[in-house]
Amino acid sequence: MAVIAPARPRGLALLLNPPRLLVALGIAFVLSLPLGLGWKSGYFSLLIRALTLGFVAVLAFGLFEQWPKRLPSWLARWVLQVLAVALVMPLGTFTIYVLSTAHGAPPFWEVKDRLEGFSALTALGIFIAPWVALTALVRQKDALARHQALAFELERSEFERQALDARMHLLQAQVAPHFLFNTLANVQALVDAGSPQASAVLRSLIAYLRAAVPRLHEPVSTFGQELSLVRAYLELMHMRMPDRLQFALHADDAALMLRCPPLTLLTLVENAVRHGIDPSEEGGRIDIHVERRGDRCVVRVVDTGVGLRGSGGGLGTGLSTLRERLELIFGGDAKLSVAAREPRGVVAELDLPARGGIV
Repeated sequence: MAVIAPARPRGLALLLNPPRLLVALGIAFVLSLPLGLGWKSGYFSLLIRALTLGFVAVLAFGLFEQWPKRLPSWLARWVLQVLAVALVMPLGTFTIYVLSTAHGAPPFWEVKDRLEGFSALTALGIFIAPWVALTALVRQKDALARHQALAFELERSEFERQALDARMHLLQAQVAPHFLFNTLANVQALVDAGSPQASAVLRSLIAYLRAAVPRLHEPVSTFGQELSLVRAYLELMHMRMPDRLQFALHADDAALMLRCPPLTLLTLVENAVRHGIDPSEEGGRIDIHVERRGDRCVVRVVDTGVGLRGSGGGLGTGLSTLRERLELIFGGDAKLSVAAREPRGVVAELDLPARGGIV
């Protein structure tokens, strides 16, 4: 998603930028106060002239901010703006005094009080206006830099989010074939052994996959849904090895609606079957515990299979992928640990934030 900069004002809106105009008129008002103490023609007359000069300065500043469109390489636009503001002060003051001279009255430069007033306004304008213009340019440049930094940060965050989404989709896509191939391999073993249960297992597998496969691409699941899948999976595995697999599921009611990445619990259980129970001649038992502890959810999958040494000490592709998925979703706020169980077996424990509701 591209970050779109706000449209800059054009035409008269840019020439008479309201915040800029208010600041200029405010400065003109403040500067008119000390001058008004000795102003011969009255303070109101001085105030009108000072405000008019402030207005003219803003107009000149805005005009040369956008015109001409192109400048010679040796002339910076900010220099042109400051010079324009400095030059418009005597020109503006001169025009004001000429227009305010009554018909038939002598020119203002022939009247001492009016000439002194003209000189005071001109000197003050030439001295103050360019510095105000420079201050405005510095603040404008700072605001532009902040806006560009914010736009860059927003765009960078968006790119990072898109990269994380792509990585998550890739990892989630890896779960699907891994899970399907393992399950189909179990059915193939039954068929090769000529088991009379092969047909029943295949029917159960088809029904199970119809429910499970659509969830492979969902962004979020709940532990209640995960437990339903795990129960169906273990029942399927029990049909394959009825004398070598026992299992039990234990879950708090408060934990059933907590959210989790899809196939989180199933990955832990499948790993216990594949690397713990299946390689063992005696088989074993799998106990699944899901409980809520305050603002945390703790999942434990305990098996009495061959243990880490019997399985070669590896965690399997499923657990490695699950660990990376958890890191992408929760950062360092989720922890997956796998440890040996005495006298035999493995304990896989997952501790993650308790997030409720279904998305």
